[in-house]
Amino acid sequence: MLKKIAVLLEMIKFKLTIFAMPFAFMGAFLAARGVPEPMTFLWVVLAMVGARTCAMGFNRIVDARFDKANPRTAERAIPSGAVNMREAWAMVILAGILFFFAAWSLNSLTLKLAPFALGLTLFYSLTKRFTSFCHLILGIALAFSPLGGWVAVQGSLVSFPWALSAGVLFWVAGFDTVYACLDAEFDRKAGLHSLPSRIGARNAFRLARVFHILAFVLFTLVGIQAGLNSFYFIGIVLTAGALFYQHWIVNPNDLSKIQVSFFSTNGFISLALFIATWLSLLTEKT
Repeated sequence: MLKKIAVLLEMIKFKLTIFAMPFAFMGAFLAARGVPEPMTFLWVVLAMVGARTCAMGFNRIVDARFDKANPRTAERAIPSGAVNMREAWAMVILAGILFFFAAWSLNSLTLKLAPFALGLTLFYSLTKRFTSFCHLILGIALAFSPLGGWVAVQGSLVSFPWALSAGVLFWVAGFDTVYACLDAEFDRKAGLHSLPSRIGARNAFRLARVFHILAFVLFTLVGIQAGLNSFYFIGIVLTAGALFYQHWIVNPNDLSKIQVSFFSTNGFISLALFIATWLSLLTEKT
């Protein structure tokens, strides 16, 4: 059982929950102007775990035949037979139940928004079949993370810093566009859509830079709108450095370091912004 759970968690790259979770915390901490109540914090964590597990499991299920045909992904759990469809669906359903139960445990507005948030993350998995703007749709789905954290604490959307969700949207769209370059050739042959497969890797990289510049501007605007102090803007400087490094070490002619770019630097960015927000809110009370 433990081995099977480990395989399932690896299948959905559970450790990458770190991408979206800090932004949910940012929304919650900004709404509370500090650390939220312990039970609220716990339900936010469980809601994020449930939503991401459900969405990633669904993605692996609906993309199983493409993963099997793609040499880069053929060894994933479902194509390789390490996980069967019944097990994958069980995980998706249980994770979905956890998400809705956590949303119900928070407040009525969180529960009302839950179907839209989860539905959009599930819908994303189908978008490569008909649009090259799938990366932006993924960005919109993850943009619900800070919004969900805010609503979990406040129970309303009043004063929500929308620049935060917009920043997440373009940050995600940027790194997902770069990551999609790994499968550009396969996507073209399989009839799937992505920006790299449509406009080429070089133009996709240029567009990703534009997305990341927009994300940086919007994240900076969050600090101004929320009245955060210098600790937050130190996080902004670190974010700028990480974004620059990400585009410096990977280019259209050399994708060999894309795993470092995708996993390490983006995890650093989300954590840096959350910690900077937390420190800013902490020090404004001292």
